Amino acid sequence: MFQLWTSARYSFPLPSGHRFPIAKYERLREQVLIEGIVDAAAILEPERATRDALLLVHTADYVDRFLAGALEPAELRRLGFPWSPALVERSLRAVGGTCEAAAAALDHGVAMNLAGGTHHAFPDHGEGFCVFNDVAIAIRLLQRAGRVRRVAIVDLDVHQGNGTNAIFAGDESVFTFSMHGGRNYPFHKVSGSLDVELPDGTRDEHFLTLLAENLPAVLARSQPDLVIYLAGADPHEGDALGRLGLSFDGLARRDAFVIELCREVGLPLAITIAGGYGRNLEDTVRIHVETARIASRYAASPLGTAR
Repeated sequence: MFQLWTSARYSFPLPSGHRFPIAKYERLREQVLIEGIVDAAAILEPERATRDALLLVHTADYVDRFLAGALEPAELRRLGFPWSPALVERSLRAVGGTCEAAAAALDHGVAMNLAGGTHHAFPDHGEGFCVFNDVAIAIRLLQRAGRVRRVAIVDLDVHQGNGTNAIFAGDESVFTFSMHGGRNYPFHKVSGSLDVELPDGTRDEHFLTLLAENLPAVLARSQPDLVIYLAGADPHEGDALGRLGLSFDGLARRDAFVIELCREVGLPLAITIAGGYGRNLEDTVRIHVETARIASRYAASPLGTAR
């Protein structure tokens, strides 16, 4: 059973010309259905993440001030969004989607949130269009419930997950692996378990070679009970913020490699879409849809037994 979570209908207002592609989420949901990747019954709306869940990762001061609309102007500039009640609702639903997808992956092998991957959120602040760190919250919830002990994060968004790395610094139960643009945002990186920095213009073969050299060792070394994959669309050559040169085919091969490897070694996999800022919105949607298509194929086959 392959299930996807969407918070697409929980949109929020942005100023004209804002670079965050809020429209992609509804287009992604529509296209997944149009292309028959799953039936409508398999696309679920998440519950709101609770304050208790947020506090597993974030400080009470930050959580409560954000929920109340009491962040300072400088904090909102760092976040990149104007505050609104709709932003609060959207943020809670997006976190809920990753939490529910991660739990479902343990039951069904593969699950996906058609949002999430907000890896720039730190315990005490948000930045880079990331309010709360959905992946970290999902991990802490599953650990608290005793469903997982160890988790590997495979972050292939073009930007390093500085907030995620800060949250799990010194925590041997969570392995953070990232391949990202070395000269791209964030300009002050926070070291994770394994960071592979890519030069501007990196193309398919170099990227895929590095991925093949590193990911099997990451899974063997971390011995996770669950993998969470941030399948960013922003390494694409047409991305306005990416600075890399991966093609549509290269990104599909990237997804297939990650998903197939996890299946082969018997690891449940939860996927979030992370970033994507294509100059053409439909290019970004196309990349995310292909991730869902590839995941749906592997969801139909049994998990392997090698660990």
